[in-house]
Amino acid sequence: MQSVRQKGTRLELTVREATRQYGVRYRLNARELPGSPDLSNQTRRWAIFVHGCFWHGHPNCRKTKGGAGGRIPVSNRTFWATKIEDNRRRDARKVRGLRARGLRVLTLWECQVLDPRRLDRILSRFFATLSGSAPPR
Repeated sequence: MQSVRQKGTRLELTVREATRQYGVRYRLNARELPGSPDLSNQTRRWAIFVHGCFWHGHPNCRKTKGGAGGRIPVSNRTFWATKIEDNRRRDARKVRGLRARGLRVLTLWECQVLDPRRLDRILSRFFATLSGSAPPR
């Protein structure tokens, strides 16, 4: 598990590139915010997390085979089920902390990021709700 990257992943780079197309400025992994969101802008009061479907237990995702439990490796099932559930709890705690500070939070899942049109739709809606109208592209 040490070889699994936590910052600068392919998914994050894709989201950064898509976000730049909206002309929105952001910081990476702001340590002063709860959970160090992958992208954030404290002035405009928003944060974005980019989650891998497996690691963060994306519910009802084709990639993780959906359902309540999702796809869990056969070997050491108890460990993995606990790990994924702990990740979900920690993610929820991070989001609550950011919302308590008045930030809008968007969680992007791996399956959403890999579909460019879907990602564009999600980001367009998110940034439109922040400013009241869609930002220029």
